[in-house]
Amino acid sequence: MSRGTDVIDVGVEEGTVNAAPRIQTTAGRLAALGFADGARAERLLDDLGPEAVGDFALLDDLVRAADPDLALTTLSRLVERDPSVLGTFRADPALRRRLLGVFGISAALGEHVVRHPDCLTVAGSPQWPVARELCEELLLAVGADPDAAEPVAGGATAGAAEPGVAARAMDALRVAHRTRLLDLAARDVTGECTLAETAAALADLAAAALDAALAIARAEVADAGDVRLAVIGMGKCGARELNYISDVDVVFVAEPKEGVDETKALQIATRLAQGMMRACSASTREGALWEVDANLRPEGKMGPLVRSMESHLAYYRRWAKTWEFQALLKARPVAGDLDLGQEYVAAVNDLVWQAAARPNFVEDVQSMRRRVEAHVPVSEADRQIKLGPGGLRDIEFAVQLLQLVHGRSDPLLRRRATLSALAALSRGGYVGRDDAKALAEAYTFLRQVEHMLQLHRLRRTHVVPSDTADLRRIGRGLGMTTDPVGEFTTTWKRHALEVRRLHEKLFYRPLLQAVARLPETETRLSAAAATARLQALGYADPEGALRHIAALTSGVSRRAAIQRTLLPVMLGWFANAPDPDAGLLGFRQVSDKLGSTPWYLRLLRDETAVAERLAHLLGTSKYVTVLLLHAPDAVGMLGSPAELAVRPAATLAAEAAAAVGRYAEDAETAVAAA
Repeated sequence: MSRGTDVIDVGVEEGTVNAAPRIQTTAGRLAALGFADGARAERLLDDLGPEAVGDFALLDDLVRAADPDLALTTLSRLVERDPSVLGTFRADPALRRRLLGVFGISAALGEHVVRHPDCLTVAGSPQWPVARELCEELLLAVGADPDAAEPVAGGATAGAAEPGVAARAMDALRVAHRTRLLDLAARDVTGECTLAETAAALADLAAAALDAALAIARAEVADAGDVRLAVIGMGKCGARELNYISDVDVVFVAEPKEGVDETKALQIATRLAQGMMRACSASTREGALWEVDANLRPEGKMGPLVRSMESHLAYYRRWAKTWEFQALLKARPVAGDLDLGQEYVAAVNDLVWQAAARPNFVEDVQSMRRRVEAHVPVSEADRQIKLGPGGLRDIEFAVQLLQLVHGRSDPLLRRRATLSALAALSRGGYVGRDDAKALAEAYTFLRQVEHMLQLHRLRRTHVVPSDTADLRRIGRGLGMTTDPVGEFTTTWKRHALEVRRLHEKLFYRPLLQAVARLPETETRLSAAAATARLQALGYADPEGALRHIAALTSGVSRRAAIQRTLLPVMLGWFANAPDPDAGLLGFRQVSDKLGSTPWYLRLLRDETAVAERLAHLLGTSKYVTVLLLHAPDAVGMLGSPAELAVRPAATLAAEAAAAVGRYAEDAETAVAAA
């Protein structure tokens, strides 16, 4: 490629390459294609040698990268290390597209490829391995036998590794892990996998790394075979919605093997847990993986690192705080003794789904969210996509609170991952379709931005930068090419505002407190339980009331689902009125009139004061019930303080006169209208 002029042509759209010859200034044309420094790009392309001259496919993939300059810089360094790369790329366009896409996003992964060019073969693999295959791959990398019941790094007997085995195994683990991270990032940036698939794959990769790290720990701990140790993934790792760089939250549970003293077994398990954490977080010549955070365990940092099953359960039954049950919502066995881990999760799940009945549960969760937000530094609050207002935590807290409150009576809501839980809440009628769609779109966007931020340097960050070049890289990485900075900023702010609005609407919904305070037996409308409850509440005809309840809640429609959420609470409100039976009958009649309208049940679900006012009116006055049946749209007035305000007599007289005047020839209709 000669300097100064070239045959490169820019197509109609910016960032596309046309091979039609036309003499142009190369640096200028490269700048028009998307390179920030056209002159430097010209020099680097020229230095790639004769193989790159006229390779428009190569140039096209470079300019499609989020940061073409970064992609070209990394390619130049790689070719300097291994000149055969250009030939490999020319022979495998899919591999070239994947790798240049990663090079334009991640300087850190580009550095990994330059240090380990042989990893290109993994990045070109046709399929992403399943979880078990990942585990086997990383165990083999540290020299452990994947088929062993308790693999030990270096092939040694537990606690009998030769000097240097652990250090070499940690380096090998880091190389193998980062190579697979490169493979996944390549699929991610080229759109070959969805956000949910990427996040699940990252969690599976983390679980495999934890198993390999445990194998390293076994090599250094004598009597490691005397204890069963399960590693429970928490947070995003447990939910299989992990991001690229994150602390991996875990809890350890251990049991002695037959004939082993429990105290001794827990001491061994503690050394294994410490060794596993060190194998992940220690900095070697190949860097570190990530921190393993065990602070979600009972008593946090002040409590023992490892506990027995019974010790865990005793703590949760007696001492656990509300936030600890919220954390357990994501618990999943990820490494070590998976059978023991499954026993643990099954045992704590029984406690998790009853947590909402604890005194002040909803208020505690709401208070925790406010405390988290208060700890965000003021200087970065408006750029925090995780903890700040309108960030990921707003979505996660709202979804988890709705799950925990309604999930004790609806098993379909018992899901770990945020997006699948949100979809279940929408299907069940607990969240409006439009609200769920907006939250899902915002969550996906914010998680994609989070990935872009972290991939660049493989650092844990959730703060959107202010530097224009960084914003440009993020925008282009998200497919915004016309005005990357402006488009990204506008889209981000729009999502943040909508997330905050919906968070405040759902997270502080009064119906949550009302449902959470219901006794367990009252959250399900089974015939026997409902009859007993109706009699106790003072319904004169409990069998008739049951028929009304069945008519309102039977079926699989969205309307029936919302009624199943409302009625356990509303039955109590009817009971507080003078005539509960009339109130329930009136509610059924009004619901039959309005149930198919898009606003009626949504209003009752989202505006609890409306539902409570309606229950009071229907159970107090049959006359009001008749009026509502004549004009059911008037229910909407109950949500407007202005509509409910007492109006002057003169205003009422004028309205009545106007209504009568419209029906002057039909006295009966005129009176009804007035």
